[in-house]
Amino acid sequence: MKSKSQKHSISRRKFINTSTAALTGLAIVPSHVVSGLGHTPPSDKLNVAGIGIGGMGRVNLNEIAETENIVALCDVDWSETVGEVFKTYPKAKRYKDYRVMLDTQEDIDAVVISTPDHTHAVISMEAIRRGKHVYTEKPLTYTLHEARELTKAAKESNVATQMGNHGQAEDATRRLREMIWDEVIGTIHHVHVWTDRPIWPQGITRPSYSEPVPSSLDWDLFIGPVPMQLYHSSYHPFNWRGWWDFGTGALGDIGCHSFDPVFRALKLKYPVSVQAVSTQVNADTFPLGSIVEYDFPAREGMPPVKLTWYDGGLRPTRIPGIEDGVRIGNGGVMYVGSNGMILNGEILPESLKNSYEPPEPYLPSSPGHRMEWILACKGGDPAGSNFDWAGPLTETVLLGNIALRPELRAELGTQVLKFNPETLSFPNLPEADQFAHYEYRDGWKL
Repeated sequence: MKSKSQKHSISRRKFINTSTAALTGLAIVPSHVVSGLGHTPPSDKLNVAGIGIGGMGRVNLNEIAETENIVALCDVDWSETVGEVFKTYPKAKRYKDYRVMLDTQEDIDAVVISTPDHTHAVISMEAIRRGKHVYTEKPLTYTLHEARELTKAAKESNVATQMGNHGQAEDATRRLREMIWDEVIGTIHHVHVWTDRPIWPQGITRPSYSEPVPSSLDWDLFIGPVPMQLYHSSYHPFNWRGWWDFGTGALGDIGCHSFDPVFRALKLKYPVSVQAVSTQVNADTFPLGSIVEYDFPAREGMPPVKLTWYDGGLRPTRIPGIEDGVRIGNGGVMYVGSNGMILNGEILPESLKNSYEPPEPYLPSSPGHRMEWILACKGGDPAGSNFDWAGPLTETVLLGNIALRPELRAELGTQVLKFNPETLSFPNLPEADQFAHYEYRDGWKL
């Protein structure tokens, strides 16, 4: 089977030569000239602050420190883990409150935000207002309203942004797009995405008692904009992901990773409706397992398509056309088309895979997810998951969680939830509008 798009491709050698020249040309331009920085850091490096430096924050900083200066570290919990990060960057100033850090340390050019989901938006917005470049972990925000406002603010500012869904920078996602656009499996009408998450407690109720706040932790700063809860180790560290108060569940944790290549390949933006089923759900935590189905309209010559999400060990039933013996695994993505399927990057059936000649690679490789952002901070092209892209993607992920809300369970048992992206509202169920945002605790703002 010959490729339809082969005649449109460029040679790998030509691309590498062109890209290398472009990156080399960019690298020799001083950062204070191209990025509008107010000073010239040593060796033209960015001065970067980490906010939320345990866990993924530590990983992000370690990679960025290979080329840039880490000048400030901020975390609400100066635990033993955070203490190790302090030791790694002994010259960086230390803070518990990001607002104090931004108020007092003027040499910061960019921030890396790796805090719990409920504080992503308020910290990102504060940094953008102060003209700082922003890298924020996924999901970009905790609510639809926050995603929309942060996208708008980033677009109006002159700062570089990136969401931390690093898989978007991989070459494999580019080859996948090329195959799909080459119509190897024909017209795609359904995509299935599944994960073994959650790997933290869900389907449980709030503790009936509180515990002493660890001496290392500023609990008020951890709570941030959401309603105050008494401290319990069930919330922090790590397990905050499963609580409605602080996290966005399995869908929020993995959806921005798994949906990204689907959105790019199928040119998706906003769904017209969403519906969900789950194990028992309560007002405290996300359910143990759920299935969420999105309906997307026709766009750019592509027909309507369904996207179905599964978590908690749930996964698609055997799809007709999958040969016996093929394992789909505990997590994956499957594109179902009129002529075949793509399961975790592999074409099915085997006969189609063996007869297909893929196009010569033509989508440019990424210099790396975090490096995309660094180059954008220094005047290069926008990063691949800048907020203009990441905002709408995050909104779709969060829509699934609204469809899971226990307060809407009875009504959503009788209808799908229709979505109006222009007004961030649900025309057939106005009761759902309240979950597009919430009223911040006193002292906090977007």
